[in-house]
Amino acid sequence: MSLPLEALSDRQQAILALARRDGRVGVEDLAARFAVSPQTIRKDLNTLCDRRLLARQHGGAMLASGIENLAYAARRALAHEEKRRIAGRCAALIPDGSSLFINIGTTTEEVARALANHRNLLVVTNNIHVVSILLPSPGVEVVVAGGPVRRADGGIVGEATVDLVSQFKLDFAVIGASALDEDGSLLDFDYREVRVARAILANARHGILVADAGKFERSAPVRIGHVSQLHAVVMDRPPPERFAEACRLGGTRLDLAGPGDPGEPYESDALETETG
Repeated sequence: MSLPLEALSDRQQAILALARRDGRVGVEDLAARFAVSPQTIRKDLNTLCDRRLLARQHGGAMLASGIENLAYAARRALAHEEKRRIAGRCAALIPDGSSLFINIGTTTEEVARALANHRNLLVVTNNIHVVSILLPSPGVEVVVAGGPVRRADGGIVGEATVDLVSQFKLDFAVIGASALDEDGSLLDFDYREVRVARAILANARHGILVADAGKFERSAPVRIGHVSQLHAVVMDRPPPERFAEACRLGGTRLDLAGPGDPGEPYESDALETETG
């Protein structure tokens, strides 16, 4: 039986509070903050992870997840540099003159920023942050899906959203996921949001997943689909071998946005759009 929170030390409770605020904590930063050794911090993190309050991550730990997503501000701060690199790589796959869906997510918002200087784009989105990012871009026409707006993250979900998405047939769908399974499953928390993501994929010629490799360290209960349904996956570093194999078997292109094991060469040219 796990101990009550009161049994944690003051430092461990403070570490947990930081993780709840920021989404993740790093060993070196914590050691400097509390003026203790990295080894002491690792012991604290082990205690918190053993109690399933945090989940291990390279160089630190993140808030444990399963049925509830992290707060929007925490998700924006989490792996921000990795998301920026992923977005740049994704934007290179999308040629000028394309049409695309961009759904809810902090990584997809970074893709919108990376697309701001593209020309002659049509973007359909259910993310009001994407609208704000792309509205000043003269080369981008934006269509906003209808429905209620979630205050928590600016996402638009519901039957009206699915109905609008289903009226289009676009070149690309750029989607995110809250968690990834090594078997190739794409996972999220909100069934209503997942229904929109499925509709987006069904009405696009090329599906692109943008996700940092930290998503393999998280879990979520609702299945969006499988990696074999996508044309491309853009990540910051090589995924687990089972996931990479699922990509190979499904004919899904795996594109890396950062340094890692070179393995097989990864393509970097834009995906060809189709008409009809």
